[in-house]
This record gives sequence, C-alpha cells and structure tokens, in this order.
Amino acid sequence: MALFNWFKKDKKIYPEFWQSYLSCFDSKLKENTENTEKRLVAFDTETTGLDFRTDVILSIGAVGIDENTIRVKDYLELFLLQDVFKRETVPIHGILKEGKEEKITESEAVIQFLEFISDAVLVGHHVSFDIKMINEGLKRMGLGKLKNRSIDTDVMYQKFKGLQEDQHSGLDELCGIFKIQKSDRHTAIGDAYITALIYLRLKNTWKR
Repeated sequence: MALFNWFKKDKKIYPEFWQSYLSCFDSKLKENTENTEKRLVAFDTETTGLDFRTDVILSIGAVGIDENTIRVKDYLELFLLQDVFKRETVPIHGILKEGKEEKITESEAVIQFLEFISDAVLVGHHVSFDIKMINEGLKRMGLGKLKNRSIDTDVMYQKFKGLQEDQHSGLDELCGIFKIQKSDRHTAIGDAYITALIYLRLKNTWKR
C-alpha cells in the first residue's frame, strides 16, 4: 500500500493550460472534426540570435489563415521581457530592452501562444527554427514539445520550383518574386503576415 502511495505522489501533475492544449489532439476529438477545414496559423519569432540552445525569444507574431483569406483580426503579437539583451541585434529587429511595448515573461508568452494556436497547422518560413525556440521555452517550463503539424514556405517554394534541399530562399527574395510589400519586415507580426501572403500565393499558384 505504501509503495502504491509513493508512485501516486510521484506522478507529475501538469498545469491546466498544458492539459487543455494536449486535449486538442485527442484522437476522438480529431475524429469528430476531421471533415472540417483545418485552421492555419502563420507565425514568426524575433530572437536574440540563431542558436536555439542559447538564444531567447524577444517577440512572437501570429496570424490566422482561413481557406484563402488572412484573418487580420485573428492575430497575436507578444513582446517578452529581455533577461538576455544583445545590443548588436537591435538594428535588425528594433526591439529595445526598455521600449514602449508592454512586455511579459517567457512563460506567459508561451501560454498565450498555445491558447492562440490550439491544434492549428503552423506555417512559417524556416519554421523548424521558430518551433525549436518555442520548444526550448516549453522545456524551461518542464513541459513537452509542440504537437502541431507545420508547413515551411521555403520547402513549398523548393518543391514548386524543383530546387534542391540545400537551395534555400529568404523572405526578402520571395517578397520580390511574388511582388509583396515588405512593410514591418523584421518584426514578428510583420514577418508572420508576409509568410501568410507567400503561403497563399504558393498555394494558389500550385492550383493553376
């Protein structure tokens, strides 16, 4: 009996927001919604650098995509408190340690991000990096990894043009190709919106 109680006490209890997120991927729930149009969310992170093991997130931007429309009112923009500050990266993303934006903790940002995306398919340019950055935040909270499926617009373009896997294209290049204005470039919400536009251009061009 004592051994049973020890195992019972040792069982980890996860926070409600994480349980709620995981429940979105419940097999029975998925069966009930398999015929509905899947929500997509284009997202981007601005970070202190490109090493997901040592760098941290400065900002998260996300916008919903419904069929062939960007839902501009369905968006999320978050700025994080900067425990790690790299002055040399400010000219790229423009985010100051003490700026006018309201900033929240990394854990608060991750919680809001999970609530926003739910079980949506994530769309990003070089999306694996952004997913790794979110996963590192989850890891610091003692939680698992994102469960969402993802689409990489760089990979979409590679397949569309018949390029090799090592022939990568940047957002600026694709903006030029698809004649997309680079407004708010190098902001998380701006790059998320640009990525959503590129995704729709690629998707609709493929259909022709």
